[in-house]
Order: sequence, then structure tokens, then C-alpha cells
Amino acid sequence: MPRIGNIGMSSSRRFKGGILMKKTLVSALSAALVIGAASTTFAAANPFSDVPRDHWAYDAVSQLAADGVVEGYGDGTYRGDRNITRYEMAQMTAKAMAKGDMSASDRALVDRLAAEFADELNNLGVRVSNLEKHADMVKWEGVLEYTYTSSRFENSARDMKSGKNRKKVNSDNLLFRLEPTAEVNDHWSVHARLEAETKMNKDAAWDVTEDKASSDDRVSLKRAWAEGDYTNFNVKLGKMEMLSAEAYAKPGAIIFDREFSGAEVTFGKDVQFKLQAGRMSSDEIQRDKAANYQGAELQYNGRLTAGLGYYRLNAEDLQGMLKNNKKTMQIFGVNLAYRFDKYNFLSGAYAYSKDFQWGNMPDKSYQIAYEYRGAEPEDRGSWGAYVAYRQIAGASVAPTTDGAMEGARGVEIGADYTLLPNVVLSAKYFRGKDLYARYLGSDKDRASKIFGRVEFFF
Repeated sequence: MPRIGNIGMSSSRRFKGGILMKKTLVSALSAALVIGAASTTFAAANPFSDVPRDHWAYDAVSQLAADGVVEGYGDGTYRGDRNITRYEMAQMTAKAMAKGDMSASDRALVDRLAAEFADELNNLGVRVSNLEKHADMVKWEGVLEYTYTSSRFENSARDMKSGKNRKKVNSDNLLFRLEPTAEVNDHWSVHARLEAETKMNKDAAWDVTEDKASSDDRVSLKRAWAEGDYTNFNVKLGKMEMLSAEAYAKPGAIIFDREFSGAEVTFGKDVQFKLQAGRMSSDEIQRDKAANYQGAELQYNGRLTAGLGYYRLNAEDLQGMLKNNKKTMQIFGVNLAYRFDKYNFLSGAYAYSKDFQWGNMPDKSYQIAYEYRGAEPEDRGSWGAYVAYRQIAGASVAPTTDGAMEGARGVEIGADYTLLPNVVLSAKYFRGKDLYARYLGSDKDRASKIFGRVEFFF
């Protein structure tokens, strides 16, 4: 076998599929790897006696030898008709990786080869993590989830979306979500979230503004953003996730858990400072127009987690729930959490809006939670459980509400379990008080909610 670099090859390891690669194929690949250089200059002298000048691969082999990619045998031969091992090809790929002056198409070919021979390259001490990232430029992840909820109220709960009062609200929901990611270059990537949702009992999507089934159950674009990731600096542009600062400390966000369109910049690593600005559309905030939004967060993430958040919304529809008919709502948040060990996590969060005023609804939201372990989708048999006390009130605009409902206060317990690899079951139960009842002038304020979900990750 030919000698590449200073290593003689004798391995008999086979390709996927069990076929040994022929040297003639390597010659073709080699020509492609250096075609940019070989097409412009063939000044290099051929050192191999068995590659005549009239051979179709003469120029490529000569250029490869001049670049140090191949060295052949000690007797001055190339022996291009012999079988090649994966380790030989890996070493040729490593030599090609070291070339800095190749075209984009040649670089893409080298990246694909590096991904194919990643194990061999790693054994040779060649780092290929970045090349593996670029080899598969577009990656798809997703989930299919079925969710059942049943909310019960002693008197009635005002449904803000439909304008109706109900003692019992059941939901039978199926969600399909796709999340593609595409690498643009070493620093930039693009991301998206696509969703299709349907009510199982209606076999249709649901129009929240009309409170009725809708035939419009098409896939919708929920998020789409470009992200630039640099050392201690990250920037996002487009429509992206918006989680308030306390969401960094599980188990949920009491202010925001939704999307906004605009820009986000984050500075730092362990201590992060984040700035956001853009527009936010929400049934609760503004039906016809998007609200102007600005936010700032300071967050420390470690065994001890602590953070501050400031959020500002401006919309005409906010006048009915703010003091002095203001159009601007300001929300302040703080969070604190501590991880005792691998399994035990205690967290708390508090949010306040000095501008909120709607009947006798509290202007403060808060939660305290203890979590033990947690189900990992890829780890069959893993599980977790938590208990939390929450108030989701005036400072909550679009919170995480799997258990405790908006406009409620009480105790929430939950557990999750990985039944099969990438199949996770979760259940939650909330019991407490309906804060809307006071607003409606009723002392019958008991409320509860049952939540169940099965998720299939892929």
C-alpha cells in the first residue's frame, strides 16, 4: 500500500457496505480535492515512475505529491491500482484539510470526507468537530405531542379569549412541531419552528377569537431567525423565542413564554447581559396591531442561579388594564435558584407591574418550586418530579401555564417518565384559587386542573 505522510498502510478495514476502495477511485477524489489548484498550475514534477505523463490522473497526482498529500512508496511508485484502506483515505483527507487555499466547493467535499472518516481522523488525532457540523448543513428535530387538560372552577372562570364564563374547560390537543437548523458559516446559523395543531375532539384547529372549530389547521411558521455566535457575544435577528429571565431557573416562566419579532444581543458567558427590542403580537395584548416591546436581563448561571429582568410593552389595547388609561406596561422580575447536587434543585421567582390595574386582580406574580431529577428523552427509565406554589396574576403576560392557569394561585405537582427512548410521559395537577372569581364578585373561588402529555421526540 502507498505511504502517506510517514505512515505505512496495511490495514484491511472496510467501508460501510463492505467494499474496499480502489486507488483509481482515490485518484478521482484526489483530483477533485485539488482541482482548484491543479486547473491553474501543473508545474509540479511527477515523482512516481508508474504514473506516465499521458495518464489521465497525471496532473492531479503530481500536484498532490507537491502539496504533500501523498508520498507513495519508497521505491518511487504510486501503485494506483491497489486497494486503499479507510485509514489511508483518512490520512489523505487530513492532508487536504490542512490546505488553506481551496475553493468553497472543494472545501465542501473535504468536509464531507472528514465526516465520513471521522472515527479514523479522531484516532489519528485530527479534530473534525467543526467539519462534522458543516458536513450536514441542515438538521431537523421535532416532536409529536398529545396533551389532555381539564380545568375545573367552583363558580366560573372568565375565558378572556372567548368572553364566556365556564365551570369546566377540557382540551384534547395534538401538536406536530418541526425545528430545522442550517449552518451558514463558522459563526452564523438559521433556525425555524413549524407547527401544526389540531383539537382531537373537534378534528380541527381552534379559532380562539371566535371560540369555535376552524378548518384552518395548516402548518404555521412560529419562529424564524438568524443567529451569530461569537466568543462571549451572541446576536439573533428575526422572530424568536422570548423567555423571561426566571425561566432559566426551572420549572417555568411566569412573565413571558412566547415569541417576538426583532433583535436580541447577549454579552458574556457565565454572567450574561441581554437586550431585546421588537414587536409582539398576542390575543391578550393587541388583536389588530403588534405591541412595541423592549427588554433587558442580567443573569448569572452556575450552581447558584440569579437574575433580574425589565420588560416594557406599549399597545393601545393595554389601556383597559393599566392605571390612568396608560398604553405602556412595565414589568420587573427577579429570580434565584440553587442546585444542591445532580438531582435536587430549588428555585423562586417574583414579578411586579406598577402599571397594572384591573379590578382587584393582584399586580404581582410569583412562584417557588423544588424539583428532583428529571426525565431525559434519550435515557429510558429516567424520571423526575416537582412541587411548586404559584400565583399567575397581573405581571404575567404570556406565561408557561401547563399546570397553574392564568389568573390563579395555588399548589402544582408534576412528574415525568421516559417510557421508551425519546418517548416521554408527563402528568401535572394544580389546586388553588381562581383569582377571576374575586373580580367577578364571587367568594366561590376554588379551581383545579389536570394535565397529561405524551411526547415523541425525533
